[in-house]
Amino acid sequence: MFYSPRMGSGEPTARPKLRWRLTDHEADHPRLFDPGNWRPGRDELSNLELLHVHAKKLINAVHPRSRMRFRWTINAYRGCSHACVYCFARPTHEFLGLDIGEDFDRRIVIKVNAVERVRDELAARGWGADHIAMGTNTDPYQPVEGRYRLTRGIIRALSHARNPFSILTKSTLIERDAKLLAEASERTEVSTSLSIGCLDIDVWRGTEPHTPRPERRLETVAKLSELGVSCGVLIAPVIPGVSDGREQLRRVVRRAVDAGATSIGSVYLHLAPGVRELMMTWLAENRPDLLCDYRRRYGQGRFAPESERRRLGATIDELVREAGGVRMPLRVASTERAGPPRQLRLV
Repeated sequence: MFYSPRMGSGEPTARPKLRWRLTDHEADHPRLFDPGNWRPGRDELSNLELLHVHAKKLINAVHPRSRMRFRWTINAYRGCSHACVYCFARPTHEFLGLDIGEDFDRRIVIKVNAVERVRDELAARGWGADHIAMGTNTDPYQPVEGRYRLTRGIIRALSHARNPFSILTKSTLIERDAKLLAEASERTEVSTSLSIGCLDIDVWRGTEPHTPRPERRLETVAKLSELGVSCGVLIAPVIPGVSDGREQLRRVVRRAVDAGATSIGSVYLHLAPGVRELMMTWLAENRPDLLCDYRRRYGQGRFAPESERRRLGATIDELVREAGGVRMPLRVASTERAGPPRQLRLV
């Protein structure tokens, strides 16, 4: 059995079924995550531990019951140093037997052969050139991308194969690849989105401390749009009592329109098991006045009531119309699993 070092309960979890192996030698899965296999990051990554693995497959199918509007994803990294307290992807580290808190923020799995595998899989006879989404689990432009450039290589491979794709990120590092994305847009369908949940500095510092400033992300939206790259804004997540005020949402919508965003979408905060506990701890330390409301709002589940999610959607609709936008569906989906994503194209 495989034991989670986080839980400390002595209760074993199922051995993970991974399509990875260490770069230096074959190893069984429990050994894969032994402390001795992690290497310290250097320079700007000095606060991180990195695990180099070879992946057997990079283009992964979304579960058939998923409500996502895309069916295929690519994730070159596992874990994310953005350290967003609410990140829905944190439980994927627990699956590896790692802590969904500090381990998720500091221990990053690097699929070093990602570019080569993607090239091979795109060229396979059975591949149908379906739309592929990136940024659906962890951010493809998190800081390690500056060193490893896997996302850049994957974009080149997708462009060469004329395979449609989308990218969701919180990082301004995507600007580095702006010209590459513009070239890919001339060959196939390409869309990008910047996740900007709120423009309030205190909210940003408290909930996603290692991401670029929201205002800086809006500059990235403008730069991509100027180059002809379809770039939208995803207001995500909208955090009840923290970033869901009408004026807060209006500011993001108006600034997104000013930046030339081609779409505006929203995702209401949802709390997966484990993430829920982290969020409740954060609230106890930072917004204890909201604890009772969150217990009422979420109960024992991960989603707020559907009526509240619909109310948010209606508010975004109104604000986009107020800003001169027209509601249209887009292929690029949000990470909301509770229902169809709400995307608004501006004309």
